[in-house]
Amino acid sequence: MADGARSRFGNLGHRSPASSPKLGRSKNRTQQQPPAPPPHPPQATTSSSPVAKHQQQVLICPGHSFKKVTLTKPTFCHHCTDFIWGLAGYQCEVCNFMSHEKCRKHVKILCACLAPSTVRVPVAHCFRQPGHYKKKFCSVCRKHLEGSTALRCEVCDLQVHTDCAPFACSDCRQCHQDGHQDHDTFHHHWREGNLSSSARCEVCKKTCGSSEVLSGMRCEWCGLLAHAACYVIVPPVCTFGRLRNMMMHPNCVRFYCRNFSKMHSFRITENLQTEPAEDDDDVDGLSQGSAKETQTSTDSSKQTLKIFDGDDAVKRSQFRLISVPRIAKHEEVVEAALRAYYIPDDQQDYELQTYCQQDLVSDDIINRNGATDDSRCVFREAVPEAWIIRAKPKDQEVIKIYPGWLKVGVAYISIRIHKESTTKSVIEEVLQELGRQNKSQKNCNLVEVLMGSKQVQRTVLKEQELLLARLRDIRKTSVRQMNQTRFYIVEDTNMNVQIHLFVGGLPPMLTSEEYSNILKNNLDIKEKVVSVTHIYPSQGAVVLQIACFSEAERLFMLVKDTVVNDKQLTAVVLPEVMHTKIPQNCCPLLVFVNPKSGGLKGRDLLHSFRKLLNPHQVFELTNGGPLPGFHTFSQVPHFRVLVCGGDGTVGWVLGALEEIRHKLACSEPSIAVLPLGTGNDLGRVLRWGAGYSGEDPYSILISVEEADNVLMDRWTILLDAQEVVDGTENGILEPEPPKIVQMNNYCGIGIDAELSLDFHQAREEEPGKFNSRFHNKGVYVKVGLQKISHNRNLHKDIKLQVNQQEVELPNIEGLIFLNIPSWGSGADLWGSDSDNRYEKPRIDDGLLEVVGVTGVVHMGQVQSGLRSGIRIAQGSYFRVTLLKPIAVQVDGEPWIQPPGQIIISAAGPKVHMLRKSKQKQKKTTGNVKDSKTDNVTVNEKSKLSNEDLTLHAYCP
Repeated sequence: MADGARSRFGNLGHRSPASSPKLGRSKNRTQQQPPAPPPHPPQATTSSSPVAKHQQQVLICPGHSFKKVTLTKPTFCHHCTDFIWGLAGYQCEVCNFMSHEKCRKHVKILCACLAPSTVRVPVAHCFRQPGHYKKKFCSVCRKHLEGSTALRCEVCDLQVHTDCAPFACSDCRQCHQDGHQDHDTFHHHWREGNLSSSARCEVCKKTCGSSEVLSGMRCEWCGLLAHAACYVIVPPVCTFGRLRNMMMHPNCVRFYCRNFSKMHSFRITENLQTEPAEDDDDVDGLSQGSAKETQTSTDSSKQTLKIFDGDDAVKRSQFRLISVPRIAKHEEVVEAALRAYYIPDDQQDYELQTYCQQDLVSDDIINRNGATDDSRCVFREAVPEAWIIRAKPKDQEVIKIYPGWLKVGVAYISIRIHKESTTKSVIEEVLQELGRQNKSQKNCNLVEVLMGSKQVQRTVLKEQELLLARLRDIRKTSVRQMNQTRFYIVEDTNMNVQIHLFVGGLPPMLTSEEYSNILKNNLDIKEKVVSVTHIYPSQGAVVLQIACFSEAERLFMLVKDTVVNDKQLTAVVLPEVMHTKIPQNCCPLLVFVNPKSGGLKGRDLLHSFRKLLNPHQVFELTNGGPLPGFHTFSQVPHFRVLVCGGDGTVGWVLGALEEIRHKLACSEPSIAVLPLGTGNDLGRVLRWGAGYSGEDPYSILISVEEADNVLMDRWTILLDAQEVVDGTENGILEPEPPKIVQMNNYCGIGIDAELSLDFHQAREEEPGKFNSRFHNKGVYVKVGLQKISHNRNLHKDIKLQVNQQEVELPNIEGLIFLNIPSWGSGADLWGSDSDNRYEKPRIDDGLLEVVGVTGVVHMGQVQSGLRSGIRIAQGSYFRVTLLKPIAVQVDGEPWIQPPGQIIISAAGPKVHMLRKSKQKQKKTTGNVKDSKTDNVTVNEKSKLSNEDLTLHAYCP
């Protein structure tokens, strides 16, 4: 598998099953064909004509069990998306695929029961908490999601009913190497349906989306769109599309995730996970009494039965319901039971047993009452309503062995096993079939892989394991589990396991030895397999390198429950970016999202950016802050940063960048801003807008790539309070130690900071109410009106020096230092009038503008554009003397500052920012509209009207 592509139709580029009696064959139900190879031209085949012939055969009817049905409501064809005229159509009894009679022979979409068998490299999905989604369809049963709870994968675009999730195949995007694969190319990762109605096919240029049915195909990497009938001729290799230059290629990321869930692997916070049900795991994912697939029938000619698929389902009381006619034959009942569990096997290999609460009584309905007539009805008087589906015992079976990462040109090898067959003998036979008799058998393992939708479990089988007995045990536990189990033969290589664990929340400014002692005392780390590779003392964080899977899992769970100096530690599992494999023309984008900013719109953006990019380049700031992201990209030679949040969030990221700059290979990355806060003054200056209101995330990424690089000053503010500390000995004064903060936008002293402080305190008291910008601005109006009559005479309580010169202050209530020409949600406080005394303000001129305001009314007039502030000075070095405690705010973060000195000076090198280009974006491949965020209907977006803008007057 040199190309490493893993698409839903996964046997691309392998030798034809027809070329060998033991290669690539499987036994299915009579209505179904074998699993289809992908409909692309073969790339590494030994004989192209058999491959083409086989593909043509399986694509005619890819596993569906079509049955003519009477239509009782308007219905659309899932193949052509046209309306089905008349009263009859053809529906698959397993996956509900609807079709015209004329379209049946052209269907190329596989039935959901065959999807797991076509996955090349199984990758589990990353489901968040259940939600309600409008105008979407389940990828398993193909029915509407609206009206019932559904799950959405945070990494790919899979959407399924909660009850259907256990039957979804593990075909999520493969976003990294895990130590086994080493791929140079990636194929398209096709996902069916849920496209916008305006989506257009890349092949025929016609509309391929539909709001009526699950239709159309989209590549989850490059966003390419196509009809189900057209995508088969698309070249198989994916180029990652328009975003390829900012995409972190999966080949460049290595991550050892064996013992970590997908949530932990992609650093998704725990509170966004699916709420776990009682006894919930991936094998028993069915809900109790699940009746979504088949409702209880009121027809007296039918009866509803509870079907368990094995002992595990019985223990958990988890079953599926089927409705069958009372005159049904036993084969029909078994067939319906298999369909309910999406099992594509031959019904003759299975039987039903009655279910009892006390024990399991072997009562095969096929042999009940000694009857042998095949036309005999199943039901008699007092027939049990609950049954267990069982596999009939066999003396021998044929199993598929996948070559794993041996990089050979076959999809799988079929091996016949019997009672004496062991793991050792099967490995020997497989190596002989592969022509590798000379390869040492000791260097190969047989791995059992359970391909669950939420977790992929791997088990290395022992040499003397009896495989036939193991298959029987799996089927006895769960018939469905056997359908999701696959066997791989892999080389037993000595992997150099390196798991990187970021540990934050430690006391700052300690020595390396002190941090090591804290880790030993609180975490009991094993020095033989754990080492400290990086220390960030100013942030109170370290990075551990762990050479053992079990030790990494132990430390990860232990850190989350450890408190040091009354502060909770944080743990983040980090991927390893192999910077030498990054293409020269690639400049990956590091994305930071603050989900608490902008009325919680950050949560939807997190999903969108994880879907459009590699999830390993998207970081949530509430999970460890910016430092884990910068550390992950520390060896990347060139990268850009996108910060999604308010001005305070941007300052947070810029501050972390300043502290870690000397450890980065790219010491001056350019930074773009997606404004999510309330004021968003920096976003306005850099043309990113007044605030995010649902723009297409794909278009935002294109704008970031086309943005212009500009420089911006940053400023250091030294706060040296001289307040007397009570209880000092001999009357000696002990002032508080100086504090240093960084400023990007502006610093306010007086009335401006008081309003910001009152708003901050109100938000701390009731954070749940501050979920929209409109409400936030309304609170500012309220606190502003309360202070409209206050008079403070700020000019009497402070003294100002500019460039070592004393400056006399006018009668003002607020003093504001401006670095950017936007204040209080877009107001021009400095004004546009020319003045020979001062230079025209710029964000990179090394100067600050000092402006005064006379009160709340003056601030309101500035907001409305009627007035500007009082120009006081312009300079590069400032000293402010506070004679009494006064409110101070820096970039929206307010506090009460005791009497003392405030010194403002330039902070080192200028930072590189990205300003949105005025030029129109280049035309793309038509996948822009389809990449829009899918919003949960519970949280509807709120928009500001033009009339509401008049309420912004008091927003700092």
